[in-house]
Amino acid sequence: MLERQSELIATARAMAAAGLNRGTAGNLSVRHGEGFLITPTGMDYADLEPADIPWMGLDGRVEGRREPSSEWRFHRDIYATRPEAGAILHAHAPFAVSLACLRREIPPFHYMIARFGGDTVRCSAYALFGTQALSEAALAALEGRSACLLANHGMLVFGKTLKQALDLGIELEALCEQYWRACQLGEPVLLNPKEMAAVLERFKGYGQQGKQ
Repeated sequence: MLERQSELIATARAMAAAGLNRGTAGNLSVRHGEGFLITPTGMDYADLEPADIPWMGLDGRVEGRREPSSEWRFHRDIYATRPEAGAILHAHAPFAVSLACLRREIPPFHYMIARFGGDTVRCSAYALFGTQALSEAALAALEGRSACLLANHGMLVFGKTLKQALDLGIELEALCEQYWRACQLGEPVLLNPKEMAAVLERFKGYGQQGKQ
């Protein structure tokens, strides 16, 4: 478990280095056994040691010397309902937060939207942070997707591994910035359903070596 805790800390620090987070904002977890390891509440990532990373069971049981992130509910519920989720990242990245505060989903202005499983990245309904209501809103926005915006809050993504979750978080923030910038010049031209269907079909083999 020590190795997994160390990997979680390194990835959490990489979130800040990538501009996704500042201070103690956001949280990160990775599936481990019948539960998951998660960043503790209210601690700066730069100060974390492996023993600071608590383990939580899907039944809510906690092991460790620190309390888990206040957002542990949506981590638990995603792991319980989405078996493909191996790691979950939540961040208050600037452009994602900007769109989330407008409660605006990201439409198919760019084909890379398909990277997250559909033709949009949805924005969830608003709910108070750390509540079961927020977890339920997040699960609804994530249906058929691996990412969403949380209204007036930030971004939420999951991947198979910690590296993939971080990569997806960085990619989502880049798309949020590109969409924000395009909107400054006018109304972006959106890909139509037929065009996005072709992209989604192509993405079934995205990232795999060999002919595409």
